[in-house]
Amino acid sequence: MHKLIETNGLTYYYRKGTKDEVKALDSVNMAVYKGEMLSITGQNGSGKSTLARHFNALLKPGQGSILIKGLSTANKDSIPEIRKIIGMVFQNPDNQLVSSIVEEDIAFGPENLGLPQAEIIDRVDWALETLNLEDLRREPPHNLSEGQKQQVAIAGVLAMKPECIVLDEPTAHLDPRGRREVLESAIRLNREEGITIVLLTHFMSEVVHCDRMLVMEGGAVKMDGSPEKVFRQSAEIKSAGLDFPVASQVAEGLRREGFKIKPDIVRTEELIDCLCQLKS
Repeated sequence: MHKLIETNGLTYYYRKGTKDEVKALDSVNMAVYKGEMLSITGQNGSGKSTLARHFNALLKPGQGSILIKGLSTANKDSIPEIRKIIGMVFQNPDNQLVSSIVEEDIAFGPENLGLPQAEIIDRVDWALETLNLEDLRREPPHNLSEGQKQQVAIAGVLAMKPECIVLDEPTAHLDPRGRREVLESAIRLNREEGITIVLLTHFMSEVVHCDRMLVMEGGAVKMDGSPEKVFRQSAEIKSAGLDFPVASQVAEGLRREGFKIKPDIVRTEELIDCLCQLKS
């Protein structure tokens, strides 16, 4: 598989050289592959957000390196191209909404790229349609729900047509409906549009929909693999302070009661299918 992002010995300190120095990343070696949907999870302070901020050169390595399609973030001349490749959506959408009307907000990024007006209009229309936001085109962002605001923030990044979108805890402050809508949009962008998605989250219900997951602890990558593979390592999951998906917990409980439930169930749909097969 083609590596879109690659880190080698990536180390980063906050307040380096002071008495309050903190090593936020500790020799991280990882990769993001083109076309995949990757989740990065871990407790607060595990280093996942610090790692994500290196992906589009918001932070520069203290030691080691990070390459985006072979471009080093340490080379300032490469940063404009890197930021075309990697789009970022943050936890609080209000920090990314800059205009008084939704369609103008989505147009902001393409305008900054210096695109012709006709192409800007086409991109705004495409982003609105892709995320099913056409009905909100003329709405002021302050009238939207938090989930809708986050969708508009994603649309604004999408309109710039990056190869990869990094979603940094995008559902942390949303209600269940908002979380579901944002997750469904991320899945659709990955599966239907072929956009690489990196999802930072502490919700295991979101992690299980990804192709691969990284578990971070103490600034380092502790586990890397498919959700089925990672959640099989129960001791390590507990050590990292993470929960198991609800479907995994229910399946384990049923197995203890003697039901023939297959191992490695992490998704609700898989559990339902398994139970239906038992009934038949």
